[in-house]
Amino acid sequence: MFTNENYWRNRELRQHVKVIDGIESPTLILKNSTYLNVFIKQWIKANIWIYKDRIVYVGEDLPENMEDTEVIDCAGKYLVPGYVEPHSHPFQLANPEELANFSARYGTTTLINDNLMWNFLLNKKKAFSILGEFNNLPTSMYWWARFDSQTAMQDEGEVFNTDDILSWISHPSVVQGGELTSWPSLLEGNDRLLYWMQETKRQGKPIEGHLPGASEKTLTKLKLLGVTADHEPITGEEVVRRLRLGYSVSLRNSSIRPDLPNLIEEILDLNLTNFDNLTFTTDGSTPEFSQNGLINVCIDIAIRKGIPLEDAYRMGSYNAAKHFRLDETLGSIAPGRIAHINILDRKENPHPVSVLAKGKWVLKDKQVQELPNQIDWEKYDISPLVFDWELQEKELQFSMPMGLQMVNNVIVKPYTINVDITPEQLPENKDDAFLLLIDRNGKWRVNTTIKGFTRRLGAIASSFSSSGDLIIIGKNKKDMLLAWNRLKEIGGGIALVHQGEVLTDLPLALGGIMSTESMDEIIEKEKEIKAYLKEFGYQYEDPIYNILFLSATHLPYVRITQQGIIDIKKGEILFPATMC
Repeated sequence: MFTNENYWRNRELRQHVKVIDGIESPTLILKNSTYLNVFIKQWIKANIWIYKDRIVYVGEDLPENMEDTEVIDCAGKYLVPGYVEPHSHPFQLANPEELANFSARYGTTTLINDNLMWNFLLNKKKAFSILGEFNNLPTSMYWWARFDSQTAMQDEGEVFNTDDILSWISHPSVVQGGELTSWPSLLEGNDRLLYWMQETKRQGKPIEGHLPGASEKTLTKLKLLGVTADHEPITGEEVVRRLRLGYSVSLRNSSIRPDLPNLIEEILDLNLTNFDNLTFTTDGSTPEFSQNGLINVCIDIAIRKGIPLEDAYRMGSYNAAKHFRLDETLGSIAPGRIAHINILDRKENPHPVSVLAKGKWVLKDKQVQELPNQIDWEKYDISPLVFDWELQEKELQFSMPMGLQMVNNVIVKPYTINVDITPEQLPENKDDAFLLLIDRNGKWRVNTTIKGFTRRLGAIASSFSSSGDLIIIGKNKKDMLLAWNRLKEIGGGIALVHQGEVLTDLPLALGGIMSTESMDEIIEKEKEIKAYLKEFGYQYEDPIYNILFLSATHLPYVRITQQGIIDIKKGEILFPATMC
């Protein structure tokens, strides 16, 4: 059926041809350019014509009609396609719009985004509506369709059900299924999950796994069942193993896994010479880690570690576009592609001096071009949290015999509590602290302890968590209550308290998950929070992710969830949640 949408698209395409015929003038010309042709891996001199958001011509000619055309002389500069982040978690303190605008300044003009928080914050109708609004940003925003919650919810079937999953995977802005954190369930015979995967593949969309430490046999089984990509290898050998089996592989450089330098060294030592199925990802790093950009930083590392120049740029652009079957739209400087173009001062320097996103300048001669906010969060009822209940001191009673012991930023093991946890204050010569996970509506709670997070801090309270529930950690119960009250005052976020004083807080006014502030402001606040936590005994690198992942069931060994404390390997509830 010929629709109004078809009409406007056809009209747009006809306009592009009119530019070539001289009937219409381009909106922008990048003349005397030396650009990377990703198809033949060569640098070629050309004039590039852009009409609104599209590249319409790349070649030797200049147009006959240049009325009202902006002309930029790119002599001495080098042009590469806008970079693509294939695995973005755009809800890490910042909101997706702010992340998109910030990352574009550094050349990452396309984000393939996790949809997890939309499942928690919005119904399907509103979620699809806001996806449409993100299409109006200069940055290209695409999404995944999650198959599971990544935590143990009390009502997961209401959020992740067949009708909704099928709607998500058929949405035009959704370009992949996954990331598949529930693959053990798949291998155990979950046919509903397999059906969702089959439908995703039938739509021609890839499926990304989350397969840390998977053996060759496990990788083979998952390939047979439809998994096409993975971002979890932590050694060069694991990268090559996945490539041999036909996986697309993202090399990760993130705040909790800055593996990229070692991965490149190791794959080169293993004599890997074909990089066509490799991409880069920052895997949803916290804002401070991304303060110098996203994929531009990865390409820089790759070049310095010895990846051939042209391949490094392809890994940061074309390879990802091709994997998602978006290569007719993104990832190259060629006719018909969206005008995402990075202008460099040197071939070897992937940090752009100018950036075009959909034909608009977001960075010009190193000057940031301010972009107006376009997403009306209030329209979607994404606003500060309102708590109509009180946390009482009587609910801070701790008697559980088992707690969570930190191994690193994100891994926790069970341990037998051997300190008296009945007093109001835990001793500072021990690294045990109270740990409370409580429903954001005050209906249930899980009371235990955590070992290794702090030796002295009175309390930290956070609404930023995998499940959207509240986490409170501290050595002192009165400080925990004060931190809770501060969280109420700011409408959700992160609050630090010590000896009856609020040290600092980070309001997350968008559903208690995301900030409305600029990325620069969030980065400074994150640095302050981390500095306080380290002062009070936090010994790892990323406490923000630590808090986020306490309830994330895709990681070993135990997790604190809506259902209670769960043994991940056995899938058993060790201690159930308490109803309030």
